[in-house]
Amino acid sequence: MTGANSMPPELIRSSILKGQKVLIVGVANDRSIAWGCAQAMHRAGAEIAMTYLNERARPYVEPLAQAVETALLMPLEVRDTAQVDALFEAVEAKWRRLDILVHSIAFAPREALAGRVTDCPRDGFLTAMDVSCWSFLDLTRRAEKLMTGGGTIFAMSYHGANQVIENYGIMGPVKAALESAVRYLAVELGPKGIRVHAISPGPLATRAASGIPDFDTLMERVTEQAPAHRLVTIEEVGAACAFLASPYAGAMTGDTIYIDGGYHILG
Repeated sequence: MTGANSMPPELIRSSILKGQKVLIVGVANDRSIAWGCAQAMHRAGAEIAMTYLNERARPYVEPLAQAVETALLMPLEVRDTAQVDALFEAVEAKWRRLDILVHSIAFAPREALAGRVTDCPRDGFLTAMDVSCWSFLDLTRRAEKLMTGGGTIFAMSYHGANQVIENYGIMGPVKAALESAVRYLAVELGPKGIRVHAISPGPLATRAASGIPDFDTLMERVTEQAPAHRLVTIEEVGAACAFLASPYAGAMTGDTIYIDGGYHILG
């Protein structure tokens, strides 16, 4: 490869998203997949709004928001309706529209992850579905009203939605529900020019992944077995999402897009 094709994704600048208004939900720190998306979309010319979970998270997110020159930085706990309302009111007041939504949040209580899916407590299951799946529906419904000229919506999934991954527990069924929701939303919103994607990255050392037992072992196995023989990076995931949000991917919607060095093809 030569020229721009040989450059790492984090260094590539373009104008494919010039003027696009992007809401990124789920940046926790500089290892977050959502942060990879924010960087890539900013470099592609988009204007960024970001959220942080709470005041404890804010010191980690605020410097990142400054780095991508965010137009808005708002608190967001997706189970707090008042905060969700305030976020979308602020986006509407600032931009009058929205072009891209990145939903990159997931959560399950430790007791729901630690044991068998068979034994998952009701409260743990409902919490995991609420934060990881229903909030995607809620944010999409709100974003739809602002995507008057069409748009692109992303949800973050994982291979455990389709295959049993050791220690992934209840998040497997939850991510399967999320991927199914993406397909239904793609059909419902397609006539409005809104495309919906589920992104399924390979394992990454994010804060969310730190709660999965033996995650280091999983990363080692993927590195050994994936066709690419390496892990992916948040920059690569972000670059792929920037492409999918651009006119170049205008005929793509409703699929789960794997960014995992080919690991998912091994069965």
